[in-house]
Amino acid sequence: MNSLCELVELPRSGFYRQLAFSAPKEDHAEIELRHQIQMICLEMQGYGYRRVTVELQRRGWSVNHKRVLRLMREDNLLCLRRKAFVCTTDSNHTHKVYPNLARELTLTDVNQL
Repeated sequence: MNSLCELVELPRSGFYRQLAFSAPKEDHAEIELRHQIQMICLEMQGYGYRRVTVELQRRGWSVNHKRVLRLMREDNLLCLRRKAFVCTTDSNHTHKVYPNLARELTLTDVNQL
């Protein structure tokens, strides 16, 4: 590469800078695949990349799950898991409420409670 740059009197940094600015163009199949992924995500909103991959394979696409994950991540189509709310405190009970005896206690040594 160095000899080619010297031949046309072009600095190597300019050659590599020009390579960085030329972005690869997407072909028609890539655009159609992205469209199919978006349509599946709209139809089945709870589907993650694994189920989308299986659905694409059912529709005749030969795709890898890693490619589907990358495309879904780029298009921000990954579904977010909703965390289940767990209520651990029941304040409306009929049991006796015991006072906290250690509230005012200042601990100065081990095994004082």
